[in-house]
Amino acid sequence: MARPAIQKASPTPPSPLQKLSTPTVASTPTTATGGASPLDAFASDPTFSAFLSHSFDSTRFSSAALSAGSAASTAEKLQDGIRLLEKQLRSEVLHRHSDLLNQLSSLKDADSALSTLRAAVSSLQSSVRRVRSEIADPHRQIKSKTIQLSNLHRTTDLLQHSIRAIRLSKKLRDLASADPDKLDLAKAAQLHCEILSLCSENDLAGIDIINEELASVSEIGSRLRSDAMKVLERGMDGLNQAEVGTGLQVFYNLGELRQTVDALINKYKSQCVKSVSVALDMKAISASSGGGFGPGGIRGSGTPQIGGGAKAKEALWQRMGTCMDEIHSIVVAVWHLQRVLSKKRDPFTHVLLLDEVMQEGDPMLTDRVWEALVRSFASQMKSTFTASSFVKEIFTVGYPKLFSMVENLLERISRDTDVKGVLPAISSEGKDQMIAAIEIFQTSFLALCLGRLSDLVNTVFPVSSRGSVPSKEHIARIILRIQEEIEAVQLDGRLTLLVLREIGKVLLLLAQRAEYQVSTGPEARQVTGPATPLQLKNFTLCQYLQEIHTRISSMVAGLPAIASDVLSPALGAIYGIACDSVTSLFQAMLDRLESCILQIHEQNFGVLGMDAAMDNNASPYMEELQKSIIHFRGEFLSRLLPSKTNSISTGTETICTQLVRTMASRVLIFFIRHASLVRPLSESGKLRMARDMAELELAVGQNLFPVEQLGAPYRALRAFRPVIFLETSQLGASPLLQDLPPSVILHHLYSRGPDELQSPLQRNKLTPLQYSLWLDSQGEDQIWRGIKATLDDYAAQIKARGDKEFSPVYPLMLRLGSSLTENAPLSQKP
Repeated sequence: MARPAIQKASPTPPSPLQKLSTPTVASTPTTATGGASPLDAFASDPTFSAFLSHSFDSTRFSSAALSAGSAASTAEKLQDGIRLLEKQLRSEVLHRHSDLLNQLSSLKDADSALSTLRAAVSSLQSSVRRVRSEIADPHRQIKSKTIQLSNLHRTTDLLQHSIRAIRLSKKLRDLASADPDKLDLAKAAQLHCEILSLCSENDLAGIDIINEELASVSEIGSRLRSDAMKVLERGMDGLNQAEVGTGLQVFYNLGELRQTVDALINKYKSQCVKSVSVALDMKAISASSGGGFGPGGIRGSGTPQIGGGAKAKEALWQRMGTCMDEIHSIVVAVWHLQRVLSKKRDPFTHVLLLDEVMQEGDPMLTDRVWEALVRSFASQMKSTFTASSFVKEIFTVGYPKLFSMVENLLERISRDTDVKGVLPAISSEGKDQMIAAIEIFQTSFLALCLGRLSDLVNTVFPVSSRGSVPSKEHIARIILRIQEEIEAVQLDGRLTLLVLREIGKVLLLLAQRAEYQVSTGPEARQVTGPATPLQLKNFTLCQYLQEIHTRISSMVAGLPAIASDVLSPALGAIYGIACDSVTSLFQAMLDRLESCILQIHEQNFGVLGMDAAMDNNASPYMEELQKSIIHFRGEFLSRLLPSKTNSISTGTETICTQLVRTMASRVLIFFIRHASLVRPLSESGKLRMARDMAELELAVGQNLFPVEQLGAPYRALRAFRPVIFLETSQLGASPLLQDLPPSVILHHLYSRGPDELQSPLQRNKLTPLQYSLWLDSQGEDQIWRGIKATLDDYAAQIKARGDKEFSPVYPLMLRLGSSLTENAPLSQKP
C-alpha cells in the first residue's frame, strides 16, 4: 500500500489570538498635519508641565492657583488645553482609522476562538472526572495496604529490637550477679550503654516488658556508677594508674565521662576552698584546742582571751600544716587523673579520653583546681589580715614559717609530679601566684624586721645626743639582732634577699648616725700631743664600725654572691665612715712625716772629710722623724692597734693596718724620692744618707709596719742604699735598677753630673715640696719628658761652647730613661 505523499503545508493565516498577542510599535505622537505634538508644548509650559508629573496632586495645584489670585485665568487656560487635547485626539483617531478597524476585527476573531476553546476545556474536565471516579477506589485500597505493610515492618523492628534489648538485659544481669571482685565493670558499662542507646534510638519505651527491663538496667547502672566511682577515687588516692584507668573506662562506656570528670574537679575545688577556710577558722581553732581561752572563747576581733594565745597559736599552725597536706593530696590526685586521661585510649575506638573531657582552648584540670585554690587562699589571707589581729600577728612574726610551709607545699607538688613527658601539676606562674597570696604578710614581716632593727639603732645612736659613744654591748646587740634576722630566713634564698635589703637600709641608717658622731676639726687631726677625747671617740667608733663590717661580712660569706651584692652598698658605707673617722688623723701624721723628710734638702750632704764620715749620729731631720713616729705609735696606734702581734704580724687586714701600711709605704717612697734629689752628694754624704736609711727602716719597721711585708717600697729602699755607692760606669748594668722607679735613678744621676746639667727642680725654679706635688700627679713618661728637656738644654750648652765631650752621666741618663721607663712596673711609681 502506497503511502500518501507528504505535501508541504502552506502558511496558515494567524489566528485572532495571535494577532492580539503581536505588539505594535507605536509611532511618536504627531499632529495630523505632521507638526509637533502638543505634549511637547505642554512639557515646556509652567502650568501644564505639572500635569505630566507622576506625583501630581490636584488639591495642591488648586490651592496654589487660588492663593495666587489667578483662579479664573488658570481655569480658562485649562479649558483651552482641554479643547486642544480633544482636537488632537480627534485628529489622531481620524488619522489612524484603518488601523483601529483592523484591531477591532482581530478582537472579534479572538472572541470566536475563545468560545471554541471553552467547549474543548469543558469536554476535557468531563473526561478527567470520569477517570478520577474510576481510579479512586484502587488508590484507597493501595493506600490502606501500604499503611498496613508499614505497620507490619515497624512492629517487626520493634519485636527484633525488643528481643535484643531483653537478651542484652539478661546478659547484663548475669554479669551483675557475678562475684563483685570478678565483675568486669567496663564490659557491664558497655552493655548498659548499649541497652539504653538501643531503647532510645528505637523508641522502645512504653512496652511493658521493656519498661520492666529498663528499671532493672537503671538499678544496675546506679550500682556500676557507685562501684566505678569507688575504684576511681581509690586509684586517685593511691595514685594507681590501673584503677583510675578502669574507673574512667567505665564512665566512658556509660557515656558520662565528661560529666563525671567535671563533677570530680568541682568536688576537689570545693575541698580545697573548704580546707583553707577551716584552717583559718578561729572558732574551730578555739574548740579544737580544748576551749582554753576563758569565758567567751574567741573575741570578735579574732583574738583569744587572756591565757589562750599559746594554745590558739599552736592550733593555728597545726591546722595550717593539715591544710597544706590536704592541698598537696588534692592537687597530686587531680594531676594523676589528668595524667591517666592524657595516656588512656578506648580499646575499640582508640579515642583519647582527654579529648572527650576537654575541648580545644579549655584549661587543664590541674589549672582549674589550682586557680580556684589560689583565689580562695588569697581571699582568706587578705580577709584574715584585716579581720583578725591575732592571726595577723602570728603570720607576721612567723612569716618565715608560713613561707616555708607554702614553699614546701610547692616543692612537694613539683617533686611528686615531676615525670618525664608529662606536664607538671603547677607552672612557675602558678607558684608565683601562691607566693603572692601571702605577700601581704611578707610586707608586714619586712616592715616589722626593719622597725625592730631601726629602733635598736635609734636607741644606740640617738639623734639628740652627738657626744655619747655607744658601749661595746650595744654594738654586740645590733650584730646579734642582725644575725638572728638572717638565721631566721637563711633556709630560703628569696626571703633572705628581702631581709638583707631591709638590713641594708638599717646599716645605711647606722652609717648616717655614726657619721653624725664622728668628730672633725683641728682637735681631731692633731698629732703632736696626746690623744684628745674627740680622737679617742673617733677611735672607738672606728673599731665598732669595723667590728660590724667584719661580722656581717662573715655572716653573708656563706650565702650566694647575690647576698653580698645586696649588702655591698651598705657595708661600703659602714666601711667608709669607719675610714673617715681616722683617715684625717693618718693624713695629718703623714703630712708631718713628709714635712720631716723634706728637711733633707736643708742638710749638707756634700761635705768632705773624715769627721763627716765617722759621725754615727742620724741627721736632725731623721731624729725628728723617728720621734714623730714613736709618738704616733705610743699615743695613737697603741689605741687603734692594741695588739701589735694580732693586728700586723699575722696579716689580719683592718682599716687601721691598711692605713698604717699605706703610710709606711708612702714614707719609704717619699724618702727615696727626695734622697734622690739631694745634690751635691759626697762620699761622706752617701755614708750619712745610708745611716739615715737604716734609721728610717728601723723606725718604720718597729713602730709602723713590718717593712718586709711592704713589698716594692721596701725593695726600693734596700736597693737605693747600695746604688748610691756604685760607680757611674757600673750603674747601667746593675740588677738593682729593677727594684727602683726610673725617676729615682734619673734624679740621683743629677748628683753625679756637672753643674751645667740642671735638674727639673732647678730648671723650673721649684721648691722641693712643689716638685714633689708635681711628681705625685704625673706618670713616669711625663717625668721622663721633664728630665729629657734638661738633658737637651745641657747638650745645647755643650754644643754652644764647642766642646766635644759630654759628661758620662748624659748618655747613661738617655739610655736608662728610654729603657727603664718602658719596663718599669706600676707598683714602683712614686
